Amino acid sequence: MITASNLTGQPDEGSPGPPGWQRELAQAITDPLELCRALELDPQLARSAAGAAGQFRLLVPRGFVRRMRRGDPDDPLLRQVLPAAQELRPHPGFGADPLQERQALRVPNLLHKYHGRALLITTGACAVHCRYCFRREYPYAADTGADPPRARFQAALDAIAADRSIEEVILSGGDPLSLTTARLAQLSDALRAIPHVRRLRLHTRTPIVLPERVDAALTDWIAALPWPCVIVLHCNHANEIDVQVRGACTRLRGAGAMLLNQSVLLAGVNDSVAALQSLSEALWSAGVLPYYLHLLDRVRGTAHFEVPEPRARRLAGELSARLPGYLVPRLAREVPGAPAKTVIAPAAWAAL
Repeated sequence: MITASNLTGQPDEGSPGPPGWQRELAQAITDPLELCRALELDPQLARSAAGAAGQFRLLVPRGFVRRMRRGDPDDPLLRQVLPAAQELRPHPGFGADPLQERQALRVPNLLHKYHGRALLITTGACAVHCRYCFRREYPYAADTGADPPRARFQAALDAIAADRSIEEVILSGGDPLSLTTARLAQLSDALRAIPHVRRLRLHTRTPIVLPERVDAALTDWIAALPWPCVIVLHCNHANEIDVQVRGACTRLRGAGAMLLNQSVLLAGVNDSVAALQSLSEALWSAGVLPYYLHLLDRVRGTAHFEVPEPRARRLAGELSARLPGYLVPRLAREVPGAPAKTVIAPAAWAAL
C-alpha cells in the first residue's frame, strides 16, 4: 500500500501552509513500539508484530489512539490497527485479491462491478491502515501528488463518459479524503462535464479516524457539488465515535451530504450483540444511518478476524430483536462476479 504522506498532494490553494489535518496525519504513529508505549502495553506486543508490520506497515493517527483504553491489549480499536503475528500464518481460501477486483478493472483506476455505477480508485493512501483491509495488497499506481487529476484519470473519465449507463461515480481508494480538497475539486470538475453522471458517492474512514479532515474547505466543496452526495463512512465500534467525530458528522450533514455507515464484522472487535447495538446507537446519535455490516473479505493475513457466517446470522437476528429496523444494518458479503452484494440478513431473520 502506498502511504498517505506521499499522496495527499500540495496544500489547498490560498492556505498559508498545510491544513491541520495534514499536520496531524504527518505525525501519525508508524512504529508498533511507540504505539505500545503510548498505551502502556507490554513491548513484547510490538516485537511480535515486527514481521507483520514489515509486510503492511502500521499507520494510525494519534487522535484515534487517544480513544483506546490504556493497558488493554484487547481494546477493540487497537486490535484493528496493531500488526499481529497471526497475519503471517497462511490459511486456505485467503489470498491477495479476495474480490477478484483486477478482473473488474475496466481501465486504470476504474472498477466497474455493478450496473449503473463505477468505482474510481482515487489514491492508495489512507489515514489509517486497518489490518483487515481487503485492498492491503492492491497494486495501486504510483502517484507523487504532482499530476493533475484530469491527466491522471483521463482514461477512467473517458470510459465513464463513453458509458451512458454509469449514473453514479464512487470515489474510493485507499481513501479519497487523503487527497487535498483542491485535488478533489479538480476531479469533481472533470466529472461535472459528463452529463449522465447524476450521483456522487465517497467511501471514507477518514472522518472517523481523523475528524480534523472535515474542515471548511471540504464542506464548501461538498456544498457546491452539482449532484446529491452520499458519504459512506466506515466505523466498526462505538468507541470510535467521540465528540470530535460527532462534530465532523454534523459539519458534513450541514454541507448537504447524506451519511451512511458500513462496518465489518470482526472477531474480537464487534462480534457481540451488545457491541453491534452500541455501534448502531452511537452512529444514530452522530446523524449516521447504519447501512451494511460486511462479512470479512478473505484477504491474506486476516483469518483471525473472521466470524463464521452461521454466527453472523444469529447476531443479526438478535440485533433485529433489539433495535428498530432503520438501525439494523444489512448483513452482507461481496461475492466476486455477482451483480450486487449478497444480502444475508434481514432475509435470514425469518428462519431463525
